[in-house]
Amino acid sequence: MVRKSMGILLVLIALFSTDVSIAAPSQMHDTSRRLYDRIMDEFKQRDYEAALAGFRLFIELHGKSALAANAQYWMGECQYRMGRYKDALNSFYNVVLSYPLSPKLAASTLKLGQTYAKLGDQDNARIMFGRVATQYPDTSESEIARRALAAAQDTYNADSERSE
Repeated sequence: MVRKSMGILLVLIALFSTDVSIAAPSQMHDTSRRLYDRIMDEFKQRDYEAALAGFRLFIELHGKSALAANAQYWMGECQYRMGRYKDALNSFYNVVLSYPLSPKLAASTLKLGQTYAKLGDQDNARIMFGRVATQYPDTSESEIARRALAAAQDTYNADSERSE
């Protein structure tokens, strides 16, 4: 894992060793895209620690780019997959609050519900799942949220029957 992290560090040094402040906008986009893709490769290899560090750096360097919301979302995914649920909540909320036009809004809201469920906060989980179902009705995330709501209702009904 340390070796992979060092690989990212070396790529980052190579990518940013030139003075990017004088780079043309298309060069900046190419640079940010290459960095983002490299970090996603780490994520796909399940090196979540390295990917998390990479996404943090990406946001620091390219916080105004079109990929910034995606990087913030994937930070949350890394944290979620490592069991850092409270950190994941912050990352997913950051997408929702800081990037209101992001295509990751439905996914971030769904992940908020899933994260609350992992933390045992079923009330907030249901709120988030309901929000996905109503605000993003024609998305794949909405279907997942509706199934989660149905499962939560089934659990509630089973618990009610046992307590009677």
